Amino acid sequence: MTDTPYADRYSVVIVGGGAAGLSVAARLRRARPELTIAVIEPSATHAYQPGWTLVGAGVMSLADTLKQEGGLIPQGVTWIRDRVRSFQPDAMTVTLENGSVVEYRRLVVCPGIQLNWDAIDGLKETLGRNGVASNYYRDGAAYMWECVRTFSGGTALFTQPVMPIKCAGAPQKAVYLSCDHWRREGVLHRVKPQFCTAGVRLFGVAYYVPSLQKMIDYYGVEVAYKENLIAVNGQKKEATFQIVGTDQTVVRPFDMLHVVPPQSAPDFVRSSPLADEAGWLDIDPVTMQHKKYATIFGLGDATNTPNAKTAAAVREQAPVVVKNLISSLSGEPLEGAYDGYGACPLTVSYGHVVLAEFTYGGKVVSSLRFDQRKPSRFAWNFKTRIFPRLYWYGMLKGIDPKVSHKLVDTNS
Repeated sequence: MTDTPYADRYSVVIVGGGAAGLSVAARLRRARPELTIAVIEPSATHAYQPGWTLVGAGVMSLADTLKQEGGLIPQGVTWIRDRVRSFQPDAMTVTLENGSVVEYRRLVVCPGIQLNWDAIDGLKETLGRNGVASNYYRDGAAYMWECVRTFSGGTALFTQPVMPIKCAGAPQKAVYLSCDHWRREGVLHRVKPQFCTAGVRLFGVAYYVPSLQKMIDYYGVEVAYKENLIAVNGQKKEATFQIVGTDQTVVRPFDMLHVVPPQSAPDFVRSSPLADEAGWLDIDPVTMQHKKYATIFGLGDATNTPNAKTAAAVREQAPVVVKNLISSLSGEPLEGAYDGYGACPLTVSYGHVVLAEFTYGGKVVSSLRFDQRKPSRFAWNFKTRIFPRLYWYGMLKGIDPKVSHKLVDTNS
């Protein structure tokens, strides 16, 4: 019996060519150009997903959020355009869908999060028509703007599922921008906006809730807590919610529906030895090293770190992973530390953003010198103009500048 031949051998293999994977690859190339690096990514198109909320509000075009993946792979890094089938961490190998095996010295797992559309009965049959839209996928964002732009009155229903999800503020961003558009068009008085969330409060960090509640009240939004969407009937225009923690259900009629699907780590991570009991990549929240396998690191949305799943979090995680991975290869102590930083620019109207920043435990921090609870035009310019450029021309090229953040006294 002969051993299975390896398709390739690399110093570092990165699973996922999204924001996390490309950031790590670029930083590694700059820091250690002698390393052989491969990125495993099946998609030929790379998306700036934070822009899809703006696409759904007519602020940004879909084309502005998309680039060819091949043009973003750092020079000298091998692109393996395939999907991962399974991990063999004891053998330090990854098996691809095509059956080939890739060997590594160090592995970085960052495949992003999985959108579980099938978990909502009837949704896939009506998504993208019958007034049922979602900013959480590429074509859905464009259809969302079509729904908002042509809406002249009736019940507009917005949902948020059980956490965790990527960009936890995005479900209510859709609420604010839609309502502000209708206000500007003079039809908001004919709209009945409803926000149905499986959570128990508007936002996970209490410091920002009063500011957001003011916007909810301003637009006249009815909020229903502990309601989790489980079924959609597009033809009847009915959405069924389960009251969290009970068997009770509520059926709500709608004329327009913005859906946020339940989310999880990808199936190939959930079923692997790398996952924790809940199916997320099991890594140390500070060093970003796997808790069981020292040759594996992880970052981004598929991990079990208790921080917000945002691009801002990835921006802070990537240099920690690169620093500790290099130390690991050299047999040195891991000194890189991630503090759980995340940020959520909550677009509460056209032209104004409540910029929420926080670390582990919901500790409020700030990178700017003003009260970020107040809707800011300055922060809107960051969200719509500066952040996209920093993403494409800084973060993905491994030259994203380090921005310090300081703890905020929330008692003042």
